[in-house]
Amino acid sequence: VLINSGSRHEAKYLSGISHFLEKLAFSSTAQFGSKDEILLTLEKHGGICDCQASRDTIMYAVSADAKGLDTVVNLLADVALQPRLSDEEIEMTRTAIRFELEDLNMRPDPEPLLTEMIHAAAYRDNTVGLNRFCPVENTDKIDREVLHSYLRNYYTPDRMVLAGVGIEHEQLVECAKKYLLGVEPVWGSGQTKDVDRSVAQYTGGIVKVEKDMSDVSLGPTPIPELTHIMIGLESCSFLEEDFIPFAVLNMMMGGGGSFSAGGPGKGMFTRLYLNVLNRHHWMYNATSYHHSYEDTGLLCIHASADPKQVREMVEILTREFILMAGAVGEVELERAKTQLKSMLMMNLESRPVIFEDVGRQVLATNTRKLPHELCALIGQVKSTDIKRVVTKMLHKKPAVAALGDLTDLPTYEHIQAALSSKDGRLPRMYRLFR
Repeated sequence: VLINSGSRHEAKYLSGISHFLEKLAFSSTAQFGSKDEILLTLEKHGGICDCQASRDTIMYAVSADAKGLDTVVNLLADVALQPRLSDEEIEMTRTAIRFELEDLNMRPDPEPLLTEMIHAAAYRDNTVGLNRFCPVENTDKIDREVLHSYLRNYYTPDRMVLAGVGIEHEQLVECAKKYLLGVEPVWGSGQTKDVDRSVAQYTGGIVKVEKDMSDVSLGPTPIPELTHIMIGLESCSFLEEDFIPFAVLNMMMGGGGSFSAGGPGKGMFTRLYLNVLNRHHWMYNATSYHHSYEDTGLLCIHASADPKQVREMVEILTREFILMAGAVGEVELERAKTQLKSMLMMNLESRPVIFEDVGRQVLATNTRKLPHELCALIGQVKSTDIKRVVTKMLHKKPAVAALGDLTDLPTYEHIQAALSSKDGRLPRMYRLFR
């Protein structure tokens, strides 16, 4: 079951509700006395369960033997619409969330934190810029009443999709009628009054966190102290036609860690390997990401290096953004398109991925584009399309996230100036000598 609910809808609520709901999933319900009962029921059909909350969707998923379809849909309906949310479960969730937040700040991998920061910078205080993790100060404030008030607004039939893979459509429809149709949820079916329909407002901006990263190693081998920078610009929503050229561009930029940038013959042909990691050996990472939602998108590059080289690293990134609008080689473009198609096809060989693809597409558009249709669209992307979408993107204000020792970080205005210049260079800093 996929539900159109997530941290982006929490503007009128306490931040962190979706985080709570994700952790509370598959606990006791009207029919099942405890999490153990649910797991035992699933075990009879060789099943496993999982819940994932993202910025715009929450997904309750079960993989089990097809013979257990009836049991599974009954269970999913109960988990989504009839959770008990006992005081004890909520208290355990508070503890789990506090632990997760501590862990998040101690991890050597800053990826989840940076992703939060870049969204907060790009969409200040609105929709997808709202925090996906529950802030510590809210853990004690969220209780059953708060959760019920939220669920009443967002867990409604028009915002839900029941998706399945490996079963006949008719069987699934039958089960949906039996277990989901006309069910009165535990929070009652009063009128929804506070549904947030606001559209993402891209603001651009910077979020900085000064942090001592000199000792993040979890073992005896020290990890070098690094400063992490992420620079992003608004792309487009996954409902727009430009979404495909942006996906190809993201593939073309590619990137990864410096460890895998070694020697020839490794087939590392993306721009961030060729132009960045292979040329600047002091950089530890340069990776391109594309986050896309139904009303906006964000294309960003994450890089990390020694704190003393932050200024140079930022300039390398701004130059790469400017170069995106330049010439795109035919070979390079074809390679990126082929890579994107093969990645799409390889991912869709796994059933959980097909399930998520079907569910998310139907939730957002009421239909599903089939893989061969997507491949045809990828095949049609020309170098002029890439140039067009990049030129449009470069007119926006940048979003910047910076984590670590930020002594040498250029100002936001300088980064913005570099992205508006012809060559992507930062304005020179003149030191005054007395």
